[in-house]
Formats: sequence, C-alpha cells, structure tokens
Amino acid sequence: MDKSTYYVSVQGRSVLTERGASTYEWEIEATPEEADQVRIELDMLQEKDERAFPGYVFPWPDTPEQSTNSLFQSSLDRVYSTIYRLGTSETRSQMEQFRLLPDPAE
Repeated sequence: MDKSTYYVSVQGRSVLTERGASTYEWEIEATPEEADQVRIELDMLQEKDERAFPGYVFPWPDTPEQSTNSLFQSSLDRVYSTIYRLGTSETRSQMEQFRLLPDPAE
C-alpha cells in the first residue's frame, strides 16, 4: 500500500495530511491505517494525561507521583516509538539528537 506524508503534533495531539494546516513537530511516512494508529495512540495519551491531572492538582498521600506519571510516560514512549518507526530520516535524526526514544533496556 502506498504511503503518504503526515504531519504529527504530539503537543497538539494531531495527525494531519496538510503541512500548513497547523503546527507540528514530526513528519512521518505512513499508510492511512498506520496514521490512524498514531491517532489512536495520541488519543490514549490524552486520556492518560486527563486521568493523571487530578493527581497533580490534589495529590493524595497514598498515590505516589511515580505511579501517576508511569502510565502517562508509558503512553508517551509508545507514541514516540511509533513516530520514530514511521518517521522520515529527518524526523528519526532529530529524535535521536533530542534523545526522545525510550531506553530499549527498560
């Protein structure tokens, strides 16, 4: 199946087909199904972020911050791994430079 260029914003939680439609951080080459997978992962990231928010605002002594952060971080790592896998050579190079990939030993 043919791949197209998509523009991904982790911060904006979006995957777009038009370069100038919105700001973006990464370019990927993906099939429509792969682009949908990135969208699903970004939606899951948003969900984890929203679930963690009350823990930041109203921290409970029995809910360690590490526990609150781990679900969000796991989801974020998954998004970045997928972006890296589908990314253009420039995207992969930038991600390596900024060390945005999870440590494979973890």
